[in-house]
Amino acid sequence: MTITTVRCVSAEKLLESPPRQRHYEPRRPPSLFEIREMIQNVCSELVLDNSQLHKVMTAMEKSMNEGLAKETASTASVRMLPSFVRSVPNGSELGDFLALDLGGTNFRVLLVRLTVEGSTMMSKIFRVPDNLMKGTGEALFDHIAHCMAVFIEENNIDKSKKLPLGFTFSFPCKQEGLTRGKLISWTKGFKASGVEGMDVVELLREACHRRKDIDIDVVALLNDTVGTLMACAFKENNCEIGVIVGTGTNACYMEKLDKCGKLEGIVDKNDRPDQMIINTEWGAFGDDGAMAFLRTEFDDIVDKESINPGKQLFEKTISGMYMGELTRVILEKLARDKLLFGGHYEAIAQPHIFPTKYVSEIEAELKDDQEQTFSKTYSILEDIGVEGLSTADCANVAYVCSVVSSRAAFLTAAGIAMLIRRMGKKEIVIGVDGSVYRFHPTFPQLLDEKIGELLGNSNQEYRLMLSEDGSGRGAALVAAVATRLKQERGEK
Repeated sequence: MTITTVRCVSAEKLLESPPRQRHYEPRRPPSLFEIREMIQNVCSELVLDNSQLHKVMTAMEKSMNEGLAKETASTASVRMLPSFVRSVPNGSELGDFLALDLGGTNFRVLLVRLTVEGSTMMSKIFRVPDNLMKGTGEALFDHIAHCMAVFIEENNIDKSKKLPLGFTFSFPCKQEGLTRGKLISWTKGFKASGVEGMDVVELLREACHRRKDIDIDVVALLNDTVGTLMACAFKENNCEIGVIVGTGTNACYMEKLDKCGKLEGIVDKNDRPDQMIINTEWGAFGDDGAMAFLRTEFDDIVDKESINPGKQLFEKTISGMYMGELTRVILEKLARDKLLFGGHYEAIAQPHIFPTKYVSEIEAELKDDQEQTFSKTYSILEDIGVEGLSTADCANVAYVCSVVSSRAAFLTAAGIAMLIRRMGKKEIVIGVDGSVYRFHPTFPQLLDEKIGELLGNSNQEYRLMLSEDGSGRGAALVAAVATRLKQERGEK
């Protein structure tokens, strides 16, 4: 038997041995340059190159073709709705025309007077309270009728005359004629009950009849993009695309009837002109997954927390309703990762604390403040309660704002470039309206330059034209054209 002896070392002996020395380097905080690099890495998926944008153009045109085809129109994400507007003003329209422009939290009532000398316009802005946006449809339209009555009274409009009215209703509608349109679905935060699936012209007429003190003749229902196109076409005959980039986003354009398979049996293609303004409703592009290749975790968060998850995905990358919140979500991520505000994220973590107007104001300062003092940016961030602010933080916030708004401009440019290419016109004017286009300091230039890049050497000339009161004036002009055509046909 073999006995193995194990030598034990006492605890006392171990303690007598000197401990092994270990050298710990203190952790060096990242430099400002390294922090900017890390922020750029977080935002990298939001920076789109032209190859990605060309992919967007191809996917969007495919979605639009599906929306126009008889076989796929009912399931297409991009609805391609007919406007039934086939003519623009010819200069012979004369008289007074009312317009109602409902497309967001504010709406307008207008009176447009067309004379041989030109046009004049009076208008007033009214607000839609949040409780009416999300209340009943009857209450919403009663409020609109009340505001119209106030406008008519204040402007001494003759109540004995039944004035023609153009109704700009900037939500997706299934239009069945120039004066008939059923709301498909609310967007832009509206959820008034009892309206989806109903004829909005009838709802307006019924609200006016309940009052018994105003008498209107709704002669045209249109989308704000159609109004934008018409208002610009009043000055430039070759305006054939209308685009809105505001609270929401949309586009319309003149399409040949032979490309609109779903209009067979609905529109007589032998009638002239052989074209119609199509309201694309491109805000819903990507709802079927066609835009999945460029969506980010930030887009998913904004979509999930929105009033309509999974819908209007293209709009949520572009429009004023979402641009500020998208920026806030990114800033919250950076603050939680201790790349901003010294890691103080509580204030910026509040949903909707960072509206889109802040994006515009911060970028305006970035553009104009040569000394980079960021006084406005400091003020904005301090007002919402952000702590631990530094000048570097302000510069990085401005960078995030520019990344978000540049992506929005580039995606809009992809849609417009696709329409220009599709139409094949040598020269074309694009009427543009909306708060983002009007008030963001760099959006118009970014949009214009990127369209040119995406068209490349196509030899197609284009020009962006700011629409003057397009959704309102355009509605009155559509009403004027409709009235003229009725008179020419001998209708009352």
